[in-house]
Amino acid sequence: MRIGFCLLNLCFILFINCGDDKGSEKTNTEQNTNQQPVITAKVIEGFKYKDYALSPRAENAVADWEKYKELDIQINYLKKADLSFFNGDKELLKKFIEEFKAQMPDTLKTNPIISRGAIIETTLLRLNESLTLNNIENQLKLESIKEVLVAFSNLNYQVNKKLERDLYEKIKSEF
Repeated sequence: MRIGFCLLNLCFILFINCGDDKGSEKTNTEQNTNQQPVITAKVIEGFKYKDYALSPRAENAVADWEKYKELDIQINYLKKADLSFFNGDKELLKKFIEEFKAQMPDTLKTNPIISRGAIIETTLLRLNESLTLNNIENQLKLESIKEVLVAFSNLNYQVNKKLERDLYEKIKSEF
């Protein structure tokens, strides 16, 4: 009798624990898809990075650099979550990058600024790949967007720094 009672309790416990887990799996997958961030202007504004603007002297230095101005406009669109320039044809983007590097003013052709141009090239191409492939998660797309914004900001910083250094080199010591 004791064995029968133990078997009955064991069957009862197994019956209760063996439920249908499909409902909980379904809610887990729904939660995972809902947690993926959407690319919006508000999300892009929330990025934490130092956004350097050009000084008035630097604005004058890049006044004739048309591709810089165009990239600046496209970066401002990117901050508003307009991705049309960056998810277009890769060949057009490569042509833009080549013209960007070729049109760089001679006064700004220093190693730090040239290297920032190379970083911008890399981040633009990576962003293009992230946006054109369908199997890339939005989180990785957002990281690529942030990398482009940081690279452009660092280019601005280097241009400002170079022109400031040139100004200080012109100042002669009184001693």
